[in-house]
Amino acid sequence: MKTIGSVDDAVEAIGAELGVSQWFEVEQSRIDEFADVTMDHQWIHVDVERAKTESPYGATIAHGFLTLSLIPGLSKDNYRVENAKMGINYGLNKVRFLAPVTAGSRVRVRSELADAVRAGEDAVNLTVRHTVEIDGSQKPAAVAELIARYIF
Repeated sequence: MKTIGSVDDAVEAIGAELGVSQWFEVEQSRIDEFADVTMDHQWIHVDVERAKTESPYGATIAHGFLTLSLIPGLSKDNYRVENAKMGINYGLNKVRFLAPVTAGSRVRVRSELADAVRAGEDAVNLTVRHTVEIDGSQKPAAVAELIARYIF
C-alpha cells in the first residue's frame, strides 16, 4: 500500500503502482440492490433464469456502473492519502467496460498513479488509473481514470 502525505509525495509517485486490493465477490443480491437503487432492472442483470438461457454470458451480469462504484471501496487497500485537510471527487477522464462481471465472480482493483497536477500551493489533483480485474479472466472488467483533489 502506497501512502501519499503531501503534494510533493504525489508528484514523485507519478507512474507508480499504488497497490492491488483483496478479491471481492459480486453476489446476485448486490446486483439486485443496485438495480433497485438505480431503477435499472434490465433482465440481463436481475432475471437469473432468463439470463441462464438467453444471455451470451450464461448468467446475470453486474451493471457497468456497479463495477465502477466498487472502485473507491476496494482501492482503500491500495493507497492512502494522509495529512490532507480534505479530498473530493473531481471527475473521470476515461472509463471503459471491457468484460462482463457475472454474478458470483470475484473482482479486485489494481491502482496506478497516472498523474498528479498541482492545483494551487497546497492542493493536488491525483489521476489514478484503476483496473478492475476478474478472477480467472485475462481481460479486465473495467479500466477507469478517476481524479480526486486533495488539499493539504
